[in-house]
Amino acid sequence: MSEQEHQHSHPHTHQSHDAIIKRLKRADGHLRGIITMIEEGRECVDIAQQLHAVEKAVCQAKRMLIQDHIDHCLEDTVSALNNGERAPLEVFKQITKYL
Repeated sequence: MSEQEHQHSHPHTHQSHDAIIKRLKRADGHLRGIITMIEEGRECVDIAQQLHAVEKAVCQAKRMLIQDHIDHCLEDTVSALNNGERAPLEVFKQITKYL
């Protein structure tokens, strides 16, 4: 079983996931509103401003997810390294690419 398959075989959740879901659902609604603005021919500057707001919201959700992962999984990664395991370190390296 690949690392990716292993990750999907059981849920990987943190306390912050509910808050992240709420943020992303709010951003999703906001994005749908922007699509309507474009369809209605609203001013480009207004659309750009709203896109900027959605972009910031998504970036904040991503940052929260990564920080939470680091906070909760760093200890596990260090323990695994002390036991000679390398896989958790690779996952840790992969997620930091998205910072």
